[in-house]
Amino acid sequence: MDKSIKQIEKEALKALESTSDKKKINELSIKYLGRKGAVTQFLRTIASLPKEKRAEAGKKANETKKSLDKAFKDALIQAEKKSSAIEDSIDVSLPGRIASHGSLHPITQITRQICDIFSNLGFAVVEGPEVETDHYNFEALNIPKNHPARDMQDTFYISKNIVLRTHTSPTQPRIMEKQEPPLRIIAPGKVYRCDSDLTHTPMFQQVEGLLVDRKVSFGDLKGILTTFIHQIFDDQTSLRFRPSFFPFTEPSAEVDIRCVMCRGKGCRVCSQTGWLEIIGAGMVHPAVFESVGYDTSLFKGFAFGMGIERIAMLKYGIDDIRKYYENNLRFLRQF
Repeated sequence: MDKSIKQIEKEALKALESTSDKKKINELSIKYLGRKGAVTQFLRTIASLPKEKRAEAGKKANETKKSLDKAFKDALIQAEKKSSAIEDSIDVSLPGRIASHGSLHPITQITRQICDIFSNLGFAVVEGPEVETDHYNFEALNIPKNHPARDMQDTFYISKNIVLRTHTSPTQPRIMEKQEPPLRIIAPGKVYRCDSDLTHTPMFQQVEGLLVDRKVSFGDLKGILTTFIHQIFDDQTSLRFRPSFFPFTEPSAEVDIRCVMCRGKGCRVCSQTGWLEIIGAGMVHPAVFESVGYDTSLFKGFAFGMGIERIAMLKYGIDDIRKYYENNLRFLRQF
């Protein structure tokens, strides 16, 4: 009987050594230690042994049961570790996974392109506050109180003398107060007006430009803007200057470009005219220079401003300005 329990243990250990599969280890554990297993069956036969051999046989059977139980548990632990190592291992033969990443908003992309073009032309990029005083937003730009041009702005008033800026032009007097000419700056940023439709939103982006120096002419303004239009669109894009009015420039002009959709043939976008208004510009009004203490007999300058959303709409063929701010991923992923 002693030989029988030893034989059971030997067979169990030999079978255990030949496998590292968790399922097979569990099957062996049931085969030898289960309710109908070999060790259990042996324990049940002890009662039929002579009285003087029962104690010794029971002792050896229990020792064998504990030994095998520990062997099966250790084997399961090792099998689990091996399985985890295989699952966690890197198969270098597999093709690499392309990591998903975000992209810049189309407005940000166009803003950076505009800033890069003017930076290459010698303009410094500056910023101003979005919550502005009435003085810088209007009066320093030759728009006194009760001036009819204020009606064009559709202003958000925070208090009597504090507004959400209606254009990026207030950056001009702020910079000129701190810096003597010559200077070249562009000021991109958010502006706010009480307006909302297919081509207008209450908040939108503008870029303001200003150049001040001696012997500056309207021809210099035309040269800078022509270079810009050709770089932001292409060399085949024609432009024209039409007389206009802005309180802070004199003379003033609206800059039109040949419609980028139909190339001047006439379409819905350009209202069949073949031209699209894109930039407001002009020579800086002497009253603006006087408000910041510039000598108008020595210095002249020009200024220009444009809506970034409009540039992006024309460049990408977008027909509704509100799409920029709806956060529709299907729309944004195109850029």
